[in-house]
Amino acid sequence: MKINLLSCDAPRPDRRAIAQCIAEISSNNDMASSNNLTDILLEGDAIEIEIADRNTGSALRALRKLSIDYEIIE
Repeated sequence: MKINLLSCDAPRPDRRAIAQCIAEISSNNDMASSNNLTDILLEGDAIEIEIADRNTGSALRALRKLSIDYEIIE
C-alpha cells in the first residue's frame, strides 16, 4: 500500500522518532533515507512511502501517534 505523508502537526516533532517510524513501516527505506524523508516532511513537503501489507494497521496507528497527517494512495 502506498501513502502520502502530508504534514506533521506536533508542536515539537521528534525527528528521531519520526525517522525510526518511517524506517520500520516502509518496505523500501533504510535509516539514512528515512532521515532525509523526515527532513523533507518537517520542511512542509509531502512524501510518498510504500508500506508492506502486513504492517498496515500498526503503521497507520504509529503515524497518528506522531501527529502525522497522511492520505492513502492505493
